[in-house]
Amino acid sequence: MPTVHPFPGPRPGPGPRATADISVGFAAWAVNQGSNPTMKIDAGAAAHQAIELDDLDKGIVEILRSNGRATNQEIAEKLSVSAATISSRLRRLEESNAIRVVAVADFAAHGYHMLIAVGVKVFGRDAAAVARDLAKLPEVFSVHLMQGPFDLELLVGLKEFAEINVFLTDHVARIPGVSDLSAGIAADIVKFEFNVAPL
Repeated sequence: MPTVHPFPGPRPGPGPRATADISVGFAAWAVNQGSNPTMKIDAGAAAHQAIELDDLDKGIVEILRSNGRATNQEIAEKLSVSAATISSRLRRLEESNAIRVVAVADFAAHGYHMLIAVGVKVFGRDAAAVARDLAKLPEVFSVHLMQGPFDLELLVGLKEFAEINVFLTDHVARIPGVSDLSAGIAADIVKFEFNVAPL
């Protein structure tokens, strides 16, 4: 049975709310090359492809970050171009997976009051395979393959403090390859943004 490290300190109260409306999420990470940022698209096993983001692309993204419901006409008026231009640019950005427009739910409004980070050590199994199994758990917001003391890191949302041990011991620790867990609870959220690729 894997080792599960309990939380130190007193039982925390309900977690803070992290709110968002409609946002632009990026399935990519940005690399600055001089004054021209390049989006490197992570397509799993596929080779990385890159698209250049010019000032118009960045303007579209910034408008959608603040108002994901903005119409092509509204964006066009703000950027002094035609709605057809905006439509073609959005299609190019979406088809290249540089952006996706999604609804982001307020997890506290859905009853999730506990936000925890879990470090996972893997033994006897490929870490990527363990990560895929962990990603199937509905409480897991994100799974990261890591370089450092842990092989994987999870961001997890739970509704009640009492669910933590059940989640760690009955769900995570039972996945083949999980050998050690260390969890930390968010006492406060300083920054929680869905926009993961700064321009």
